[in-house]
Amino acid sequence: MSWLSAKTRKFMVGMGPRIVRFLPFADAATADLPLGRLLRLSLFQLTGGMAFVLLNGTLNRVMIVEMNVPASLVAVMVALPLLFAPLRALVGFRSDTHRSAIGWRRVPYIWMGSLVQFGGLAIMPFALLVLSGDGEGPIWIGQLGAALAFLLVGAGMLTAQTAGLALATDLASDSSRPRVVALMYVTLLVGSVASGFVFGELLAEFSAKRLVQVVQGAAVVTLVLNVVALWKQEVRNPGLTSKRVQQPTFAEEWRALAKAGRTLRLLVAVGLGTAAFAMQDILLEPYGGQVLKMSVGATTELTATLALGALLAFALAANVLERGFDPYRLAAYGALLGIVAFALVIFSAPLDAVDMFRAGVFAIGMGGGLFSVGTLTAVMSIKSEGRTGLALGAWGAVQATASGTAVALGGLIGDGVGALAKTGALGAGMSDPAVGYSVVYHIEIALLFATLVAIGPLVRVGHVRPAGTAKFGLAEMPG
Repeated sequence: MSWLSAKTRKFMVGMGPRIVRFLPFADAATADLPLGRLLRLSLFQLTGGMAFVLLNGTLNRVMIVEMNVPASLVAVMVALPLLFAPLRALVGFRSDTHRSAIGWRRVPYIWMGSLVQFGGLAIMPFALLVLSGDGEGPIWIGQLGAALAFLLVGAGMLTAQTAGLALATDLASDSSRPRVVALMYVTLLVGSVASGFVFGELLAEFSAKRLVQVVQGAAVVTLVLNVVALWKQEVRNPGLTSKRVQQPTFAEEWRALAKAGRTLRLLVAVGLGTAAFAMQDILLEPYGGQVLKMSVGATTELTATLALGALLAFALAANVLERGFDPYRLAAYGALLGIVAFALVIFSAPLDAVDMFRAGVFAIGMGGGLFSVGTLTAVMSIKSEGRTGLALGAWGAVQATASGTAVALGGLIGDGVGALAKTGALGAGMSDPAVGYSVVYHIEIALLFATLVAIGPLVRVGHVRPAGTAKFGLAEMPG
């Protein structure tokens, strides 16, 4: 028995480090940035996911169904935060070059973003009540107040996220930096999923009072968690933020960033690829139901199919990137797989092949996952000394703008072409309900070809991972 115990102990000691490797984000922590501090810092992404779900999911449905607000007006309100998205690069630059006697660069912007987000959530429910006609006062005041609330929430969330991600990269070591930033984006997904369930339960029995309580409760939670996230994270460095330090202009820094690793071409590829994979976001389930006559349960499973494809992509990327595979080439393979995926989706309608459609959805998830991992790795390899805020801000601005614009255009083009097909305006041969969806999928294929054109010159032949470059594992799943 003593021999068996000794063998067991030896086995467990040997397996310990192997097991830790599979724990989510365990390899992102370092001695200078322990896992507890890292997870606490990621709370600002949790509140960002909560705000995203509140604006794009919960309030979207509540305003249209329970409050009888016109869908067109709701669409405009939800799109308002996109007006701020292109400014993320400027916010990142300002956090890089902030002047402060205290010595903080990132904290002031996380704090200001949190306050702006809190203010938008605080006034939002009352503005919505006036907008719906249930409150007192003219409707236009409700419209103006709701627009202001949505804009404040979006601007605050994006400001806090940009400065927070820059702070995370400042604190992380060179080897762990990509994994730390990936952790931040996965936390955003966790916040989105968890808050979606919570908001759904709290608003199951809707009332004006419950709406005020939920939204303002979200405001309080946002402020509290963001303060916890930034507490004692950034080390004060008055010498770096002194007014005597010469700081370059935004134009100068942008030109320097653009010259680093052909950044502009990479950002163009990120925008095109993101738009290509995002345009179908609100169309896949209606396509399955209306065209392929799938049940509600079957179309609901498509989300899980998409996620499963992405998870397989992460596992594959972890293997090939560990061996020194070129991240640009990996992103290009993701785009190629996306082309095949959308072709499967298109041909599933005339062939009435539900399994082909499911395979296409799975391949969309996998292609998008490969593209995301590849571009994330490439962006994090851009060398811009001390200007991580600008690089991450530019990347975030491109992704947010491209994704939001693509989703909106996908819905508009699908509905517009579908309406024309229904009336017979496109001819007898193009009167099928699948025509509107098919046009969008063809546009996505064209965008993916454009993505390959943009990313092609960046691919290096015989690329070998430099020594010290961070590996990718479970902790590298991008948002």
